Amino acid sequence: MNKYLRFGLMFILIIALALVRFFEQELFSDPLLSFFKTQFSHKDAPEFETFQLIKTTSWRYLLNSVLSILIIWLAFPAKKTLVFTLVFFGFSYVVLILLFWYFISDISAEHHLIIFYIRRFLIQPIFVLILLPAFYYQKKT
Repeated sequence: MNKYLRFGLMFILIIALALVRFFEQELFSDPLLSFFKTQFSHKDAPEFETFQLIKTTSWRYLLNSVLSILIIWLAFPAKKTLVFTLVFFGFSYVVLILLFWYFISDISAEHHLIIFYIRRFLIQPIFVLILLPAFYYQKKT
């Protein structure tokens, strides 16, 4: 694939990740979005349906993951890299969603920060920021 075409597609995918973040209120019905924008450490968590929250969070993870995996594949188009990335994203999802489910099923004030950070890994494309430099370093060494 042409180098300029790859960079152009990567740029479009990065813009798509930004648009997911920009339109998060419209795309996802997440009661924790507004809760975590306040001083949440001493407040009670909002009422929510656990299954609906997990479904919404999973949908956002899937959307961000597909875009992130495509970015990584365009940057490093090796089959080995793609397989590792798919396994990494899948394993991360299972571990994080189970932890998220455990902590939100009996939400209390002392777990707010744990939920905040687990949720952050689920709803933000943090793994692409970790894996891109790691794959670049691996390629250079």
